[in-house]
Amino acid sequence: MKFPLIIANWKLNGNKYFVNVFLKKLCYKLNKKKLYNIAIAPPLVYLHTSIKEIKNTNITICAQNVDVNLSGAFTGDVSISMLKDIGVKYVLIGHSERRIYHNETDFEILKKFINVKKNNLIPILCIGETLEEKKKNKTKEICFNQINLIIKNLGIKVFKNCVIAYEPVWAIGNKVSANFKDVQKIHKFIRSTISLYDKKISKQIIIQYGGSVNYKNAKELLMQQDIDGLLIGNSSLNINNFLKIIKILKN
Repeated sequence: MKFPLIIANWKLNGNKYFVNVFLKKLCYKLNKKKLYNIAIAPPLVYLHTSIKEIKNTNITICAQNVDVNLSGAFTGDVSISMLKDIGVKYVLIGHSERRIYHNETDFEILKKFINVKKNNLIPILCIGETLEEKKKNKTKEICFNQINLIIKNLGIKVFKNCVIAYEPVWAIGNKVSANFKDVQKIHKFIRSTISLYDKKISKQIIIQYGGSVNYKNAKELLMQQDIDGLLIGNSSLNINNFLKIIKILKN
């Protein structure tokens, strides 16, 4: 991968003013350069506004979630065709906060993955272990099972043009990032798992890290061989901190 994929996941934060100011400054600082691979994941109601703000730039948009249904009487939900219609490129699937707070099942995650791929958008499959699972040395087992769910049902070829985001649940929003050497080991394991089925896909697939990423630890993370990008939460809410992380890509 030539340029790391950096995604700002704003989660349930922001307003119209924040979106406009943040994206105007980001676009100005990047100045339409092609030396970055950056996406913004705003709250649902600001997707369209964000898309208009980044028009004619190389910045892309990521949806934080999508419904399993394509249409129908599902009040409050948004379909993959709607996301595609307004110009979304990436879709987060299986984020731990969706699994925990919305009780998303493996079957729902699988169905979302299928819908995203069928509509030619790029799924970002979030995987990772809880603190309890980590203490029991089950990290690799959990990651394998979450990846294998997709492979078993859809085949390895479905991982073409796909992103896997390793986000240890215990590191998300806790200001405690996983050690970069440990992250590299898990990323290497993930790539090796994909390689068992298809070596070409394992080399091409983007494997991001997420979990209390900030401008202080971003450089060490991105220097690792199998870390192809970052999924950034809290640190992406401050434009200056986010730009510090982007600046690292030039060094």
